[in-house]
Amino acid sequence: MIMNEVLRLYPLAATVIRTMHKDTKLGNMTLPSGIKLLLPIILIHNYHDIWGKDATMFKPKRFSQGIAKATKNQQVSYLPFSWGHRICIENNFALIEAKLALVMILQRFSFKLSPSYTHAPTYAVNLQP
Repeated sequence: MIMNEVLRLYPLAATVIRTMHKDTKLGNMTLPSGIKLLLPIILIHNYHDIWGKDATMFKPKRFSQGIAKATKNQQVSYLPFSWGHRICIENNFALIEAKLALVMILQRFSFKLSPSYTHAPTYAVNLQP
């Protein structure tokens, strides 16, 4: 739940760009082939209609019943590793690696937040603290 919530609030990429290879109907619009579609993952992951009024808050419990319940059965609204046939092939490895790293760190250290810390992540190619 914590990993899912962290990836929702701080996805690895802020946006993804996809090229339409054939005319595609999206709602009441028709997207012609050849155009590039920019998907703002960071905005989708903070959309209040899907995630609720507390969309910007860190609430791991929103994933307690799985991704489908957290997204109100709109699973394509949670895309930390993209979606469909273009999904990152390393997503399972990345999650396992992150969990193992976190366990190894938590076994050996204790933490406290610096009083001068200001949370302000920035985007370059990917999200950075």
